[in-house]
Amino acid sequence: MNTIFRKSLLSVAGLAFAGGVFAGPIAAHANPVDGKPVAVAVQSAAPKPQGEQSHITLNDEQTANVKAIIAATKKAGLPERAAVISIATSLQESKLENLGHLGDANDHDSLGLFQQRPTSGWGTPEQITDPAYSTTAFLKGLKQVDGWQDMALTEAAQTVQVSAYPDAYAQWEQQATDLVAQHWNS
Repeated sequence: MNTIFRKSLLSVAGLAFAGGVFAGPIAAHANPVDGKPVAVAVQSAAPKPQGEQSHITLNDEQTANVKAIIAATKKAGLPERAAVISIATSLQESKLENLGHLGDANDHDSLGLFQQRPTSGWGTPEQITDPAYSTTAFLKGLKQVDGWQDMALTEAAQTVQVSAYPDAYAQWEQQATDLVAQHWNS
């Protein structure tokens, strides 16, 4: 057998083998009755938290605020990802504490779980210190962000909050994800 013919024959055999290796798993899912492939659902993995993660131990008030954020998210008909973004934002802004006026330590007139400002149109002081109202206001802003579901958490939160520290939200993503996993169905 000449060398060129042998190499060609081996190349064709190699292609046939490779085709069988790659097509084999696909063909294995075919329905033998009608020859149609079976649909396979693929779930995408949750986004990985960005950067170093922070964690705090929550007291009863903070846990109640987590539950209030989750309840408001469900009431708004939004998915768990919206609750994760909301909780991470609140962890950064207030450590999940419903903050009133802090005097000289206050950042302008920021109040509540999300440090929202009455003078910026978030609501009255009474409204934005109500966890359900402040969460709903945050979620309303989030829903106006095109593609928030697929954004990095810090980008989605920053687009709503317009913080002086736009990357700070990312450090709370893991704890927020864990809190939503723990309380979403409770």
